[in-house]
Amino acid sequence: MQIRPIRWQDDALELLDQRRLPQEEIYLALRDYRAVGQAIRDMVVRGAPAIGITAAFAMVLAMDHAAAQSDWRHALRSAAEELRAARPTAVNLAWAIDRQLALAEHCKDAAGARAALLAAAEQLLIQDIADNQRMGQFGVQVLPDRGGILTHCNTGSLATGGYGTALGVIRAGIAAGRDWQIYADETRPWLQGARLTAWELQKEGIPFSLNVDAAAGHLMATGCIQAVIVGADRIAANGDAANKIGTYSLAVLAHYHQIPFFVAAPLSTVDFAMSDGSQIVIEERAADEVRNCGGQAMAPAGVAVRNPAFDVTPAKLIAGIITERGVAQAPLREGLAALRG
Repeated sequence: MQIRPIRWQDDALELLDQRRLPQEEIYLALRDYRAVGQAIRDMVVRGAPAIGITAAFAMVLAMDHAAAQSDWRHALRSAAEELRAARPTAVNLAWAIDRQLALAEHCKDAAGARAALLAAAEQLLIQDIADNQRMGQFGVQVLPDRGGILTHCNTGSLATGGYGTALGVIRAGIAAGRDWQIYADETRPWLQGARLTAWELQKEGIPFSLNVDAAAGHLMATGCIQAVIVGADRIAANGDAANKIGTYSLAVLAHYHQIPFFVAAPLSTVDFAMSDGSQIVIEERAADEVRNCGGQAMAPAGVAVRNPAFDVTPAKLIAGIITERGVAQAPLREGLAALRG
């Protein structure tokens, strides 16, 4: 079973609208780069690798716009800055945009640049799936053979090109015969665990239970959980990892209960120019995402809200970072640098 959240068809970028899952499976066909930027902001597509792939295709659409301008290189750079501002935390967004810009700069004309950008975006999508599958194989080697595995947010096909990071490791383990029971946090306020991870696991027949976020400590204390595995939207050079809000709490709980806590992410998510997690910009999203749920008011109108989309887990709480090139273990700074090299 293959879930493909990102498709390129008939000169349009098609995105599976993740806001409407699990009730409806609807693709939006986008032909304007600004519409893609809005789709990223509005959570039509989410997950660091998926955002990066989407941005690469958005640059093709930006090239369509730039080609009509007298200075297409300048127009493309301006469009890139608009796209870069869509979401600040996920490093893959800027990474993919910068790759496409560098590629275009070496092209002689707009038509050649457009062809090169499209080929690169398509290759990035293919490569992402292959990298995630390798990541899955490395992850299986470090997780326990049996027991409960807790995950947070959605890190599966929907967050990537079509296989998954942390959820890809879970897929690989189940395929290899590991005796795992998966526990999926619901992940407020967008409920990516309840809506998306549960949808993926159910489709594939993987045994799992959905739990409220606040149940994680109880599940650990009662012996249900033998490992935690999550994704990441940006990892600093020292191994500090930004992921969906609530991840840091899980890491602290896992540390207290002496449960290994793993992060699974491609090396493109590691920002080697950022020395530690204190420099990571944390996106603060709209208050109504917390006040409301499923279109229903959950809090008094106008109540003050804090809605950080991410938090940062210190490297010292992470047992290992699983990548497509292997697993970095403590000290994580040296481990990640070795994998990069």
